[in-house]
Amino acid sequence: MNNDRVMLLIDADNVSLDVIEQAVPWVQQHFGGPHVRRAYCTAESAVKHQAAFKRLGIRPMVNLAAGKNSTDIALAVDAIDLATSERPEVVVIASSDSDFAPLVSRLREKGCRVIGVGQEGKTGDETIGVYDDYEVLSHRKGSRAAVAKTPAKAPARKSAPRKAAAKKAVAPIPEKAQAIFDALPALAAGETVELRVAAERLRDARLLSKSGSSTKLFGQFPELFELRPEKQPNHVQRRAAR
Repeated sequence: MNNDRVMLLIDADNVSLDVIEQAVPWVQQHFGGPHVRRAYCTAESAVKHQAAFKRLGIRPMVNLAAGKNSTDIALAVDAIDLATSERPEVVVIASSDSDFAPLVSRLREKGCRVIGVGQEGKTGDETIGVYDDYEVLSHRKGSRAAVAKTPAKAPARKSAPRKAAAKKAVAPIPEKAQAIFDALPALAAGETVELRVAAERLRDARLLSKSGSSTKLFGQFPELFELRPEKQPNHVQRRAAR
């Protein structure tokens, strides 16, 4: 069916954007392209959906007033005004709200055929019965989004190198061992240091007492220091990392 003048008024605070995107081609298919396309919504919704509204040729009617039914009232006021000035043959109201029953009756009195479009799961029988005809559209966005996200979980291979790298990570140097390296920079650089010289530097750094044994001090960190020769050591060097 095609009519010369068709209006589409959308309660965008009530139905999802996915339903709105289905409603426009549905109206075009059954009644012809609507010459009035308006979506009544908050400023936040207008900004959020501006790309879709632009693509669908929908004019956002921003409602700044506070109150539960302020958007519904704005839509109803415009509907009566437009019905008087534009004289449409068909008015399509996209909303699952039953509060528009008085508006539907008034538009019908003005000679309009009033069609409702609602969202599945939100539309009751009391809403459907008010209109001359009613179409319930499914909200499909959630299922599509779930499918789209599935591939993003895929690359398990990327986690393997990170786990391997974690195993190879060098354990942090104990604070006392780091102090030894700080006192003996040559040792930290991988050079071999005489134990006699090492003991003097460690005593200067107050890491070793006058009667303390440097071999016992280095022996506390066998994973870091290697005493040479093994039986009667007189040198120390940093142990190579494994």
